[in-house]
Amino acid sequence: MKVVVIGAQWGDEGKGKIVDYLANEAQIIVRYAGGANAGHTIVIGGEEYALHLIPSGVFYPDKIVILGAGMVIDPVALFSEIKMLEDRGIDTTGRVFISDRAHIVLPRYIQIDKERDAARKKPIGTTGRGIGITYSMKSDRDGIRIADLTWKEKMAELEKEDRDFLAPYTDKLLAMSIDLSSYLVHRKNSQVLFEGAQGTLLDLDLGTYPYVSSGMSCAAGAAVGGCIGPRAIDKVLGVFKAYSTRVGNGPLPSEFDPDAEDELCRFVRDTGREYGVTTGRPRRCGYLDLVSLRYACLTNSIDSLVMTHLDVYDTFEEIKACTAYRIGDRIVENFPASIEDLNNAKPVLRSFPGWKKSLASALTYEEFPVAAMEYIEFIERFCETPIDIVSVGYDRKATIIRKSPWTR
Repeated sequence: MKVVVIGAQWGDEGKGKIVDYLANEAQIIVRYAGGANAGHTIVIGGEEYALHLIPSGVFYPDKIVILGAGMVIDPVALFSEIKMLEDRGIDTTGRVFISDRAHIVLPRYIQIDKERDAARKKPIGTTGRGIGITYSMKSDRDGIRIADLTWKEKMAELEKEDRDFLAPYTDKLLAMSIDLSSYLVHRKNSQVLFEGAQGTLLDLDLGTYPYVSSGMSCAAGAAVGGCIGPRAIDKVLGVFKAYSTRVGNGPLPSEFDPDAEDELCRFVRDTGREYGVTTGRPRRCGYLDLVSLRYACLTNSIDSLVMTHLDVYDTFEEIKACTAYRIGDRIVENFPASIEDLNNAKPVLRSFPGWKKSLASALTYEEFPVAAMEYIEFIERFCETPIDIVSVGYDRKATIIRKSPWTR
């Protein structure tokens, strides 16, 4: 069975924790897009780990993890991450592989990335990790892949500084490389989990362009970056937070008012630890945007949703969610492509009673307070998609499974 986990918002939804949790029942975990611009925080028994490139399933000693064809790999970041894991007792030997079709991030791309974003009249707010430049080089057919490291003519075309940079990494990268399509075909009976990066609303085509990432963070990207056909995907899970966040520039229609709701924003940001794993930047926060969430469900054929950070609302008397946008004199119920419309959108909010009780002690969904269940069930009806998993904390055990994604 092949299950895809994507972000259903602007990234940072808690995909890393969910992939780590679900990986227990998988044999292979494939990250299919993005690069070291992503950041996944995993908490196991109180120990916190930050991953940027390696799939979250690496913490299970019997799992194979693969960096897919749609990824862009910074060798420095990759081997630093491997060393961090090894130093903390996680043996990665013979368990971490890279698709030979994945592209490589070169140091000069990082410098170009920073300079290009700074020169924009309206900076996008990239992480400055060279990700967009690497994808641009790939589209221009001037990039270099793992497979190209053995192509003498191609290597000779590179700048000397590039060849010098790659020299100490070449053998190690080649030793980890595999033909991903062939690898998965020979393991067709395995449970495979495909891990997305960023979120649907940062996808190059489906997102709030140009304030997007450069890769395919939608569910369709799993077929391309994971080297499988789209009909091989059995299930798509969309992860979303009980509120909205965004890093960097671009529209966030349900964002808290910085003047009237500054205290609310600070509470959500601090309680939810809303600071970038990769950049450390504070995330912009807002009400749960059900308009964009429903759009994500439709454009990704999401079979079920995974809700995270619900516990952030434990002390609230009242909870609000955005159910439409007011744009000028119009009420808009669908997610528009126009950035101007999104920038001018004001959230139409619906209120829900809070539950004023900690969710941390709940072991089953039925133990949730009635108000929490009513909030969840309204979201299900609005998005016409079931919420099968609810996370109420950072640790693995703080996860409520209503229906396992490994069931057909």
